[in-house]
Amino acid sequence: MERFKKIIRLFFEFFKIGLFTFGGGYAMIAVMERELVEKKNFLTHEEFLDIIAIAESSPGPLAINSATFIGYKTCKFFGSLFATLGVVLPSFIIIFAISLFFERFIALEYVGYAFRGIQASVAFLILSAGIKMLKHLKHTVFNAIMVSLTVAVMVLLEFIAPDFSTVFLILIGGVIGLIVYLVGYFKTKSTKEKGDKD
Repeated sequence: MERFKKIIRLFFEFFKIGLFTFGGGYAMIAVMERELVEKKNFLTHEEFLDIIAIAESSPGPLAINSATFIGYKTCKFFGSLFATLGVVLPSFIIIFAISLFFERFIALEYVGYAFRGIQASVAFLILSAGIKMLKHLKHTVFNAIMVSLTVAVMVLLEFIAPDFSTVFLILIGGVIGLIVYLVGYFKTKSTKEKGDKD
């Protein structure tokens, strides 16, 4: 019974996140962290950062991937099913309703003004999510170098404006992280083996 209640709570939390967050997955990160980590304690900050990293590097939209991972982590299969349904349903219902009278809806002057305001809010939400994630990132030399390099490369690419997908930045970051881990692992292993021989 307790598990069922948790699944229903997950569904409603993600339904609320899907309903009131504009601007896609990145804009949802700050809201998800506040609702699921700080208020409901479904996850720790570290677990949340890991899930966002996995969701971002997996194919598909960030919001849906995050909901699926968080749901599974919390309540296994049914948790992932209901969390994913919760985050998808509001968009589906709203887009379906708008599609019935899209031409008239988009032509409304007030709708145009509303979208301009929403764009500014989305930019703030994405920036806020980035700053929050940066605060909770472990303060290691590797993380500092990776964040600095990523920012520098993104700014440089913005000025040069080549046709370079950000997916490659994620993949390059993953490969570098894996190499650093393997170097550390083999270094520790060889030190341990030396110690055992002595």
